[in-house]
Amino acid sequence: MRVLVVDDDNNLRSVLRAAMEHRGCDVEEAGDGPEALRRISAEHYDAAVVDYQLPPPDGLEILRQLRTAQPRCVRVLMSGALDLPVVMGAVNRGEVSRLVAKPFRLEALFNVLEEALAERGRLEQIYGRAQQDVLEQQRRELDACISSCMLQLAVQPLIEAGSGTLHGYEALLRSRHPTLNTPLRVLGAAETHDMLGPLADWIALAAADWLNKLPQGLLLFINAHPRELADLPAVKRRFEPLRAAADRLVIEITERSNLLEETDWRAAILWLSQAGFRIAIDDLGSGYNSLAVLAELQPAFLKVDMSIVRNIDREERKQRLVELLTRFAQATGSRVVLEGIETEAEATTARRLGVDLLQGYLFGRPALNV
Repeated sequence: MRVLVVDDDNNLRSVLRAAMEHRGCDVEEAGDGPEALRRISAEHYDAAVVDYQLPPPDGLEILRQLRTAQPRCVRVLMSGALDLPVVMGAVNRGEVSRLVAKPFRLEALFNVLEEALAERGRLEQIYGRAQQDVLEQQRRELDACISSCMLQLAVQPLIEAGSGTLHGYEALLRSRHPTLNTPLRVLGAAETHDMLGPLADWIALAAADWLNKLPQGLLLFINAHPRELADLPAVKRRFEPLRAAADRLVIEITERSNLLEETDWRAAILWLSQAGFRIAIDDLGSGYNSLAVLAELQPAFLKVDMSIVRNIDREERKQRLVELLTRFAQATGSRVVLEGIETEAEATTARRLGVDLLQGYLFGRPALNV
């Protein structure tokens, strides 16, 4: 057990250190508040025994900051002159775990520490069991969400910037589950429980239904989680049934993700490309790896994040950035999509900048039917 002893009485610190080390503790000392705070910021402790009456910052302030920095640390306050209202307020707020009044017997102090550590262990066990119950319930809810027809794909149109004609749709996940009722909640649960594969299987089947409904010639964009691409056999199994419509299906990979940190994704991208599927980078400009992702993926579509599109008609720097992207796309055979278009002014500016495709509420909200 690592213990921090804070007291301006050198003799008491020495006695406490010797007694605690005799019991097998790893002890560090601090003679004043600033030194204690420096140690707290640099090291982790199982327990801290801190005198109340110190030059500022006093013992209560040290324990308050210790609770924020190291909430698992048992915090014992010792003093011979307690300001009871102040101290009890700190106890009620959880800043102080135990009180020890000076003078005290060493055995009494050790009993206090052992009781506090035992209580912490019991509370962590209770919390751990409760957390496990929550996770198991979430897993059951996710199973039900995927298997009980509670998921749907809504589609939002993509419009040719020049002609205004319909180019295709992006499929967007929707959920009717009472708890996992947003795409982010469904995706977060799938990540937590390693169920991205079953979710991706469902999306692929739903995409196949949409491809049968949509007129020939219209594209369908679907989202793929980067972790899906780390499992090449699963990618092949999932997309092989869609291979006949590969020229109409675009796989979007978000730039917000850590794709480049995943393993074996290149093999999946190569297989998808050779099978005729096209790749799009989604949310371009929202992450940290924009240039690296562009170089690695060689995408057919660059979907610019709506944070860049918002108010683009009034912000010249955003316009210059989109101009650069359109030039890059022209040089590499890609097409630029601006997402999140909501006003005619944004659409007019996008057309002037040479963007290929437009998407946003101005042209249609996600819908379950077309």
